[in-house]
Amino acid sequence: FFFFAMVEAWMMSTDDSDQRLPHKRVPNEPVSLETLKALGVEYWNVNGEEDPKLQEIREQHGYSYSDTINVSPDTLPGYEEKIKMFFAEHLHDDDEIRFCLDGSGYFDVRSATDKDWIRIHVQANDMISLPAGIYHRFTLDSNNFIKAMRLFVGEPVWKAHDRPADARDARKSYVTRFIEK
Repeated sequence: FFFFAMVEAWMMSTDDSDQRLPHKRVPNEPVSLETLKALGVEYWNVNGEEDPKLQEIREQHGYSYSDTINVSPDTLPGYEEKIKMFFAEHLHDDDEIRFCLDGSGYFDVRSATDKDWIRIHVQANDMISLPAGIYHRFTLDSNNFIKAMRLFVGEPVWKAHDRPADARDARKSYVTRFIEK
């Protein structure tokens, strides 16, 4: 008998108080891994940096570059500005791959209707990949700390494109692959 931890995701309420709170609807509306996969979001449970599964995923997806970021008021210079920037709705021209090594936080992605937010709570050993062109944002939870490995195919590209960015090729491709299918 094996127990595999699963990332938790849910439809967000429209409450716009402290972004670090869970913001679950009442009653809660859980979102399955299948629903996330249909949006292009991939999830793996990886047991730390030494887990052979990490190397397998890196090789399978071509994640050749990685670094580690510590996000907390004590460790990230310009913390308040960065947290606001991470929480602004945006997309990237490349996939965003994050492996949570310690701490926790929330990735919010737009639902298939593009009207609602789905909140994904990542904790230690959760690894997710957000596809290029998906509108998303990130915030810490009330623990105010995450240590995450950032992975890239080739050289890292840090450019975020705030919404609206519908004219970008990455967005057009995303909509064709995952929304209009």
